[in-house]
Amino acid sequence: MLRYGYIGLGHLGANLAMNLVKAGYQVTVTDLNKENAKKLIEAGAIWADTPKAVAENSDAVITCLPSPKVSMAVLAGKNGILEGLKKGGTWIENSTNGKEEIEAMAKLAAEHGVETLEAPVTGGVHKAAQGTITVLVGGKKELFETHLPALKKLGGEIFHMGDIGSASVIKVITNMLAFIHLVACGEALMLAKRGGLDLAQAFHAIKASSGNSFVHETEGQVILNGSYNINFTMDLACKDLGFAAKFGREFGVPLKLAGLTEQIFIEGRQAYGGDAWSSQIVKLLEDALHTDLRAPGFPAELE
Repeated sequence: MLRYGYIGLGHLGANLAMNLVKAGYQVTVTDLNKENAKKLIEAGAIWADTPKAVAENSDAVITCLPSPKVSMAVLAGKNGILEGLKKGGTWIENSTNGKEEIEAMAKLAAEHGVETLEAPVTGGVHKAAQGTITVLVGGKKELFETHLPALKKLGGEIFHMGDIGSASVIKVITNMLAFIHLVACGEALMLAKRGGLDLAQAFHAIKASSGNSFVHETEGQVILNGSYNINFTMDLACKDLGFAAKFGREFGVPLKLAGLTEQIFIEGRQAYGGDAWSSQIVKLLEDALHTDLRAPGFPAELE
């Protein structure tokens, strides 16, 4: 079995790394906060102090980081992956990047003899924990096939989208749709509440209707609970919507709904902070109308 490294043990990365550990892979990990690696180490993962040290102990290194700037620093900075990974090794990027960013980083890695797969994931932290998250892959088909056994342990459905950059485009598209759906979900629930309906019953009726969506089924629950805890922040939502806007300009596609949604999320970030959960965007409507969207029987966090 190939040896893997994993860098970035936040809400998403820690679960993805754990899937590899549980599957029997040798996994070396690091993070800015060693406490994030506690459960992984207890499960058999190896701790390393730097990305370079992770790479020295791995055939391939996977990263799950908050921005392209951070990914570049971890990949090519001092004590970075490229200082430790042997020629012929692979860097696999689970983070969401713009097409230009991942292409530039892949080119830099190639100059050091390292191949790249982009493998952003979609479906939510709860699906990462279940091992059922969807993995979107861009890169050489042969390289994809080499790491497919590990990717299958990382998540559920695996889609090879094409060359480097292709997975970034589809990941941004899926996130763009999710944020549009989230705003729409809040408006729909508010209509139900103001219309005098039982919100729990309205939730289940929508779920069984032609108006249902993955976002309604998942984030709708933590909205009705009041925790809003979807383990995804306003900062990350604004980053991804910014990527969508950039693609719209690049590809000549007018993204009217996405553009409006981006402005709503910028407003939400200003109101509640960049670390607020993205599902809290519906609170803008709740606050404006002085009406909360609560119903009994819904979880504070998805499992």
